[in-house]
Amino acid sequence: MASKSKFSFKLPFLSLKKLTPQKQKQKAFSFINLIPKRIRIVIATLVMMILLTVSSFFTFTDSWYVFLPIILIVSYVTTYFAVFEGIDRVEWYMLFVVPIMLAIALYLFYSLLPVRWLTRLPFLILFSLGYYAVLLTMNIFNVGVERSLQLYRAAFSINYLTQTFIVFLFALVTLSFRLNFILNAFIIAFLALTISMQLFWSVKLEKSFDKKIVTFSVVLALLLFEVALIASFVPLKINVIALILTAFYYSLAGIAYNYLADRLFKNTLREYAFVMIFVLFITVLTLQW
Repeated sequence: MASKSKFSFKLPFLSLKKLTPQKQKQKAFSFINLIPKRIRIVIATLVMMILLTVSSFFTFTDSWYVFLPIILIVSYVTTYFAVFEGIDRVEWYMLFVVPIMLAIALYLFYSLLPVRWLTRLPFLILFSLGYYAVLLTMNIFNVGVERSLQLYRAAFSINYLTQTFIVFLFALVTLSFRLNFILNAFIIAFLALTISMQLFWSVKLEKSFDKKIVTFSVVLALLLFEVALIASFVPLKINVIALILTAFYYSLAGIAYNYLADRLFKNTLREYAFVMIFVLFITVLTLQW
């Protein structure tokens, strides 16, 4: 009897099942690699700028619950599109948190500004430059360059200053909404916990969480929570309180980062302490007893 002929027919989507989820994503969206990375970053920035432009034509009180989740999702997708290669494990959080927070912070901040082209154009230019720089920074972190290289130092500086800017915007917007003072403190603490973890992770750019990173982030969040509570009982203007919270985040996060990077020298500690003392001195001068 003639043996039965054997043949196999493989469907492309069945072959994806044998790959890990990460490999499946990369294979399914492999066409993204055909676009140069710099062009992808420009496209991602343009998409977000168009979305922010559209949102600026709607009244914030009537549309925030629509645009806020849309901005969150689109900023995540555009960041993935811009960075794409080699995203693994904790990088799915660490590479996305700052672009998302920047987009949300600027969207909320625009609600405090008068709606006209005189404010819209500078706002969109500021957002485009900031978002583009942040995506470039996340790409550098994703590649994992050596800490001794100038490229990494530039990326860290951009990331650090962007986080400080985000804290100021969120503090200003949160306080402007006149929420309960405990809720204000929780929002500031959650923000500090969210972004400081990414800052401390950038010390070594590892694929997994370090207990020190989590511990330092929690401690920083608790300190910002306490500062926000105390500031609520002091007769200060909203922008001054936002400046205080920003200065404390900048100084405390900087000290923690340099400690984790084994670069916490006396001069470094003195510089960050001076920032906090100087801001507190300015605060005393602006008290409204």
